This record gives sequence, structure tokens and C-alpha cells, in this order.
Amino acid sequence: MDVMEALLTRRSIRKYLPEPLDDAVVTQLLRAAMAAPTATVQAYDFIVAQDRAVLSQIRSFHPHAEMLAQAPLGIVICGDPEREALPGRWIMDCSAAAENILLAAHGMGLGACWVGIYPVEERINGVRGLFGIPAHVIPLCVVAVGHPGEKKAPADRFKLELIHREKW
Repeated sequence: MDVMEALLTRRSIRKYLPEPLDDAVVTQLLRAAMAAPTATVQAYDFIVAQDRAVLSQIRSFHPHAEMLAQAPLGIVICGDPEREALPGRWIMDCSAAAENILLAAHGMGLGACWVGIYPVEERINGVRGLFGIPAHVIPLCVVAVGHPGEKKAPADRFKLELIHREKW
């Protein structure tokens, strides 16, 4: 699958088959994440979560995290403001890493879904507590990944009215 096809056909997959993912697949997803642009700072850390009982607990403080109960993998993407080059930059770095995981998963025939954590304090504190994340580190999201248990048609979201040329 070429890059444009991956970009235009990727969808959020919320249903997964029960089969686990190989360690080599997880490593490839993390390689893709760390290939994202960060001005070579890499002010992020990743938690590889494969215990469905733990992933299921996120539902207790996040109303839109149902898919984590059946996902064989959740990658918690955390930003470390103490390592960032400029204030607030960790958000961009972690977001780019998350998108790379989503696209890499799709390109590998897997399904994935971004589960937002930041900026909702209840979610941040819940994920921090569940995974033992230090107080200064901020979880941005959890990316659920697995073999897709559903198929979704591509969605054309291109809208000319959102494009401005030269000025607003």
C-alpha cells in the first residue's frame, strides 16, 4: 500500500479479533512512532500495554474507551515537558507519533484507534495511576491496535470550503 492510499483509506477501527500481536509487529509500530518529526528532541515515552484486564479499566474513567477491552495492544503515548525544546511542543511530538502508529498499523493490515486522554484531568489522572506514570509526565492518548474485527469503507473528508489560498 502506498502512502496516499494509506492516508486516504485509514479508518478508526473499534472492534478487534482476539489474536495477539507478535513482538516484532509491536516493535515495528514503535519504530514508526519514533520516526515522527520532533526536532530530534523525542520528548515522549511509550507504554506497551497488552493486559486486557488493565486496558479494560480505562473504561471506568473514559466513556469512549470501550474498544480497549478487546484490543490485544494499547500503546500509551506520554509527553515529558521536562525534555521538550519549547513549551507545549510535546503535544505535537506525541500527536505525530500517534498518527504514525495509526498509519503503520493500517499499512500492516491492522486496525487502530486513537483514544484521547489529554487534556481531560480525570483521564490523565486515571491513566497515570493505572500505569504508574510520573507526575510530571502527561499521557496524551492510548492507541488501540489489533487485527480488525470490522471493515469500514474509506471516508472522503476533503472539503474545498476549508481551504484558503494566500489569506483567509
